[in-house]
Amino acid sequence: MVQQVHYHNVMGTIHRLGRVRIVVYAGDHAPPHFHIQGPGFAVAVDLETLGILASSPQTRDHEEALRWAAANRNAIRDAWNRLNGEGHEG
Repeated sequence: MVQQVHYHNVMGTIHRLGRVRIVVYAGDHAPPHFHIQGPGFAVAVDLETLGILASSPQTRDHEEALRWAAANRNAIRDAWNRLNGEGHEG
């Protein structure tokens, strides 16, 4: 079962795709992950597997963001390490 997304802590927008943002939060819990946020939806995605960890209702907008994330995983990982410390376990 997919959990609901809850936002907290300081965030850093990594990339924008129109109205959709890819975000990494500082002080976030493990496993390393990022958030896709857009009008009316929010998705938390595991950085290594790109599997959905938590979600509100999704739209087609998140699919383009997942494709971008797959091609730019190192940039997201760098942001996670910068905001949460390399090896952060949550």
